[in-house]
Amino acid sequence: MHIIQLKLLELSKRKNIFSMGPREIGREIGVSHPQRVKHHLNQLKKKGLLAQKEPSSISKLRKNLNKQVTGLVDIPILGSANCGIATIIAEESLEGFLKISSKLLGVSRPEKLFALRASGNSLNKASIDGESVKDGDYLIVDTNYKNPRDGEYVVSVIDGCANVKKIRLEQDKIVLLSESSEDIPPIYIHSDDSYLINGKVTKVIKSNTGGDKK
Repeated sequence: MHIIQLKLLELSKRKNIFSMGPREIGREIGVSHPQRVKHHLNQLKKKGLLAQKEPSSISKLRKNLNKQVTGLVDIPILGSANCGIATIIAEESLEGFLKISSKLLGVSRPEKLFALRASGNSLNKASIDGESVKDGDYLIVDTNYKNPRDGEYVVSVIDGCANVKKIRLEQDKIVLLSESSEDIPPIYIHSDDSYLINGKVTKVIKSNTGGDKK
């Protein structure tokens, strides 16, 4: 993810950027050209990372598809996330949908969910709703949870790369832990660092048993 997009996401946590002009936003994040601000705002809107007054194209498509079969929900697959060292660039792109029963998801607002494909085996000893995470499994991510509790599993953006880890909250730092049969060191993040959490992993859909990609 571009550094300007990261700055815009951080600013959106503190201010209502939809009520601000591009020049004002640029002054806040240190960008002198308003057209660059507009471009990166549009990129974030297209990815569904900024709230919009009108539903995104993905939301519209998902709602139309959901009307076809009662009780089934279409969860957009937005790329992959590394379960080891953060090496996969966090540029979300729609790859398809997982069609899943709403009863399996157990949430009241499925429109806040998206799916990622797990890459790596650093969570093959984890237990997320009773399931470990193997390479190729699908992870259901709830974007309602941007402030996770200690011990939960989160999708992070680290140096522009997507990563999934168990989070441990300490007084002066955040520790991202692997739970693996392999020896994978933790990632340490200072509490003052620019660190973005995209959401909490709520469920694992095994790649060989659950949810068909359309």
